[in-house]
Amino acid sequence: MRYRTRVTAPAALLGTVAALSVASPAHADPETGTPGPETLGDPVFPSLGNDGYRVSAYHLDLAYDATTRLVDATATLTLTTTQELSRLSLDALGLDVHEVLLDGVPAAAREQAGEKLRITPAVPLAARTTATVTVTYTADPRAALAHTAWVPTPDGFAVCPQPNTAHTVFPCNDHPSDKADFTFRITVPAGLKGVAGGHLVSTEDLGDGRTAYCYRSREPIATEIVQITVGDYVIKDRQGPHGLPLRDVVPTARATALEPALALTPNLVSWIEQRLGAFPFETYGLLPCNNDASNAFDFTGLETQTLTLYKPNFLLQAEKSIGSHMMHELVHSYFGNSVSPATWSDLWLNEGHADFYGLLYRYERGWADSLGLTTMEARMKDTYARGDQWRKSSGPVAAPNEANLFDSQRYLGGVLVLYALRQQVGETVFSAIESTFLERFRNASASTGDYIAVASEVSGADQSGFLGDWLYGTKTPRMPGHPDWTVTPVSSALRQPQNRTDGHWHDNSATL
Repeated sequence: MRYRTRVTAPAALLGTVAALSVASPAHADPETGTPGPETLGDPVFPSLGNDGYRVSAYHLDLAYDATTRLVDATATLTLTTTQELSRLSLDALGLDVHEVLLDGVPAAAREQAGEKLRITPAVPLAARTTATVTVTYTADPRAALAHTAWVPTPDGFAVCPQPNTAHTVFPCNDHPSDKADFTFRITVPAGLKGVAGGHLVSTEDLGDGRTAYCYRSREPIATEIVQITVGDYVIKDRQGPHGLPLRDVVPTARATALEPALALTPNLVSWIEQRLGAFPFETYGLLPCNNDASNAFDFTGLETQTLTLYKPNFLLQAEKSIGSHMMHELVHSYFGNSVSPATWSDLWLNEGHADFYGLLYRYERGWADSLGLTTMEARMKDTYARGDQWRKSSGPVAAPNEANLFDSQRYLGGVLVLYALRQQVGETVFSAIESTFLERFRNASASTGDYIAVASEVSGADQSGFLGDWLYGTKTPRMPGHPDWTVTPVSSALRQPQNRTDGHWHDNSATL
């Protein structure tokens, strides 16, 4: 767990944007500073991030023009250098950059090269010094990028940054290992609302028909699960367990039709709190973001922090068709959001846990799954039979590549690993492993190795060999407690893991 310095929210949250007052940073010897490494070494997305600094806070100030449908924005990053820097870079793509300031002074040079915005200070920055970088830019949510986090809607937009496209919305160190505090200021014309993750701090009438909505996150957010949305919305507030504020952001035209699904959330939260502890954030809710009946984008749900993005038509189905998937997305508040993956090869920790509890929720209610099965044991036996085929076609559970990152091996394959561990150590110890892991890495990032270490510590036995075989082996290990279970030979015809062609949606969840 890295050390994070919490910072005061920018003054813009309290009204008109104000200049940030920051002490001048220490400078390095011009002869010793070096460019920050333009990578954080991720095994799946090695081009993401910069290892020359860590971000402690983002302030995003966005203004939406309903006529041009463009977004004029300023992103202010507070960062701490990890080395002497003659140059640093931010991940940025498809942004029309107008100005870059370093501690209020124009950068000596800036360059947009590929997916990097390279910034050269007048004097190299010393190691372990704090600085602010302010980038003013314009973005077009409808731009025809091959990979983008923007989801344009008939009356605005939402954003879907997972896994590697937050930098098409704002310049950032775009990797879940570098979580930071976020504040947002969203200015919109009359008739629209601006909403973001976290809680509403203030609403300001600007006197020209525009309104500025300001939000702050109580906990840090990984760039891949930031949510910013503009549209013709009604905000539906209700109370969850223990007074937890629940906030749904719903297209005005569909608010009545979507209410039965939205009303399910309090009981879903209560169920998961009994198993994973108190909800980790200040609020939770759903965002079915397109306000017409068409399928404006092809996905089901995405766990953007405190405000899960959904396809509205999916939520119009009966409870037994959507309840387990709603649980899947809710579980991500714990696994994926509160505890983020240290690298993208650790994705199984997010998706395996989300499907594990989503399936438990389904079977507890006697709802048959897509295979017609009604118990966890039956589903795991079926999944176990596919194990060697999936390991051959999709690799081990904890060793994905970019092409197969979001296929079933990370989802159901991850569930099978957790089921095997529960079989090995017993339900009571398994629950203790889960709670210890969540508490130890809350508001931080954790790796597969971290999970194995917690499992070993809590169980009182070294689980590295057992879990190592399940997570990295090329053959499916024997299932504890089920010596009769067999793996179908690879040569036999088996249902292949399903690849999600768009790269980041949860259509492939086992709970559907």
